[in-house]
Amino acid sequence: MDAKDIKKAVQYRKLIDVLLDSSQFADVVLKGGYFINVITREIYKADVAMKGEYILMAGDAKDLIGPKTKVEDIQGKFVCPGFIDSHMHFESAMLTCTEFSKLSIPTGTTTLIGDPHEIGNVLGVHGMQAMIEEAKTLPNRILFTVPCAVPDAPGLETSGFDVTSKDMKELLADPNVQGIGEIQSFSNIRPVYEHAPELIDDLVAAVSYANSIGKTVEGNAPGLFGKELAAHIISGGNHVSCHETTTKEETVEKLRNGVSVFMREGSSQRNMADCIRAITEDGLDSRRAILVSDDMVPADLLNYGHMNDIVRRTIAVGIDPVEAIQMATINPASHFGFKDVGVIAPGKRADVVVISDLNNMTVDQVYLAGKKAAEKGELTIDIAPYIYPESVKKSVKRKPVTLKELGIEASGSRAKVRAIEAIPFQNLTGGSEFTLNVKDGIVLPCLKQDVLPLLVVERHGRTGKIGKTFLHGFDLKSGAIAESVAHDTHNIIVTGTNYEDMVTAVNRVIAMDGGIAMIKDSKVVGDLPLRIGGLMTDELTGKEMSEKVDELSQLAKDVLGCGMEVPFMHLSFWSLVTSPKWKITDMGLIDVDKFEVIPTIIN
Repeated sequence: MDAKDIKKAVQYRKLIDVLLDSSQFADVVLKGGYFINVITREIYKADVAMKGEYILMAGDAKDLIGPKTKVEDIQGKFVCPGFIDSHMHFESAMLTCTEFSKLSIPTGTTTLIGDPHEIGNVLGVHGMQAMIEEAKTLPNRILFTVPCAVPDAPGLETSGFDVTSKDMKELLADPNVQGIGEIQSFSNIRPVYEHAPELIDDLVAAVSYANSIGKTVEGNAPGLFGKELAAHIISGGNHVSCHETTTKEETVEKLRNGVSVFMREGSSQRNMADCIRAITEDGLDSRRAILVSDDMVPADLLNYGHMNDIVRRTIAVGIDPVEAIQMATINPASHFGFKDVGVIAPGKRADVVVISDLNNMTVDQVYLAGKKAAEKGELTIDIAPYIYPESVKKSVKRKPVTLKELGIEASGSRAKVRAIEAIPFQNLTGGSEFTLNVKDGIVLPCLKQDVLPLLVVERHGRTGKIGKTFLHGFDLKSGAIAESVAHDTHNIIVTGTNYEDMVTAVNRVIAMDGGIAMIKDSKVVGDLPLRIGGLMTDELTGKEMSEKVDELSQLAKDVLGCGMEVPFMHLSFWSLVTSPKWKITDMGLIDVDKFEVIPTIIN
């Protein structure tokens, strides 16, 4: 036994004394509420008694109320376990763990499973460790699932650092690391098997080591069925999840094969409503159905909530409220093997949520380890700001670009080109072909057809390459947008209605050491510095970030005429080469299914 186990044994012995010694009492009793039992899927009247950081019992707690017991009258309200977000990225909110938590805790989310592969792609092991160290300072529970392969597609993209199975011993040794995160390097089963089998060898080695020390492994299986799905499950050690499931048919296939389906319902990708049909229409068991956010912008956290909002949406499509709550409590706890959270029962960690309106999931109070942390949507505890070390800043190692570098070249007066086709609220894309005008050897954008240049500029100082293609469906009327948030390797991605503004936008991102820049007529319309790895900031609070992103989104709509919702998040996913069909990296236009670079100009 280590010191932690000994401490817990002592604390448990004291809990027994409180329960059986009539002179000892609970610290807090939530009295008279409706208890949501996620173990039995029941709702019934019961008190919840807490001592220190633990649950004493759920039931009749009148004998546990003493002169110093804090009694909370929750008549007419509901009490359930704290919510768990099983798959999310702090980087996608552009917030530190601290600022994200300040917005999330009041909504009832008490446990977060962060995947730091974004900062890992930029800064490697050091970047991930910096984020893990921050999380250890916070009162909510934050665990991490770390990547075992960076970049996901070597030879098709350039990351700031490489991460392989050789890095797993150091990363997985940290107690705040739950296991290996989404195994994207083997999402494209056939192309990887045929063209890059060494990725499978390294993946299996990493997974085997993780499993040998009791760590979990998360999958990533978009559009996989049959033999390909089976191969992916086996590559993850036979117990995996998938947060890239987008249809009922996929959900049925994966649930039948033992995959935990992480039904994503975030800010820009919303798949729960289609996935849930496997349960509402086909009657499948929901024990392996789990709600996750994946990517959330601060404004959504502030305006709508976090997991409570996702549970609310799940209830709205026909799921019983208790079953929906199971999908954000006991189901994820079972998937990860958590023994102390996800249910309210004797000896569990006292992460508890009081709900005043069950169908609307209105959170009234939140307790973290037995201490009231939020009430009526406001924190009741102090969480100090966290400043990151300079070693994770100044990650942009690219000199300013020139107009000549960004132009897409072709001969003649007209050119047939390939273009990535945007799909709203999905990170999946299509592919189309268009004929565009050519002037002075450069292919011109065509606003009439909604076809714009889409480029990725390598910014890690490793190759200096610029990938070039076109984009259809962004609905931008003027100017340009560039950002250093571009999944997964996070080079600088840029699109625009003219090359001049695109150059200015890229160079503004470089000058800021990472961030978002919007340009019109060579002038800055709006920008947002993101100096932590070019992904996040410790200079703004969550509320300030929400206001800033709202401001930029409105400027994108009003000044640049962008018709796509959440434009910055959509733009960031068009370089994600683990998701079909076509994507763009610093290497060029990628045919994801063929695992190869294809020419933008069709001869």
